[in-house]
Amino acid sequence: MTKKRLLIVAHAPSPNTRLLRDAVIRGAEQLELDEVEIVARAALDAGPDDVMAAQAVILFTTENLGYMSGGMKDFFDRTYYPCLEHTQGLPYALLIRAGHDGTGTRRAVETIVTGLRWRAVRDPLVCRGDFQQAFVELCEEFGATIAASLDAGII
Repeated sequence: MTKKRLLIVAHAPSPNTRLLRDAVIRGAEQLELDEVEIVARAALDAGPDDVMAAQAVILFTTENLGYMSGGMKDFFDRTYYPCLEHTQGLPYALLIRAGHDGTGTRRAVETIVTGLRWRAVRDPLVCRGDFQQAFVELCEEFGATIAASLDAGII
């Protein structure tokens, strides 16, 4: 039997965002699920083949000037058309590290994934304001929840 693949696409340019990215990965991997393979890629490295091989995706972006990061925008620019007809219904979850409120970032990502016809499996997690150590635990739980949901066939 082939494992289900959870793809984590992250733009993590700072030490704090790398802590959050690593927490998402750690949360997903800590369950040691027999049926789920965790694949993590930097937004600038992930491509259409990665998306098409996945059964679910976690998107992690920073808020940059009220929009998604340039790295995440680049990911969508390179993958949108190659994936458009092949990934409809793909379950995804969104994580935003926002210095402000994350509203513009959320709207931008949701506009693109709506065009791709991907399916949100939970409300976005938005880590707002100054960095807090509590964000790390939230991100770990986020990764674990999505991985467990994929394993259980909920998503």
